[in-house]
Amino acid sequence: MSTKKRKRFIAGATCPKCQAADTVMLYMEHNVEKLECVACGYSESQTDNNVKTAAKSSNNVIGVFKP
Repeated sequence: MSTKKRKRFIAGATCPKCQAADTVMLYMEHNVEKLECVACGYSESQTDNNVKTAAKSSNNVIGVFKP
């Protein structure tokens, strides 16, 4: 049994490693939010609790999208 991961590209985002624009995708895997650059393979992950904490401490965040 395989589960399909829903991956979304982040419009206007630039990769922190290669600085390529519009190559960063976001997806959830085992309740962990992951970012990945399709150009260079850079990846970053963050647990759901860390995402909520970052959203509360940042004045630039309007809201956290939960599909």
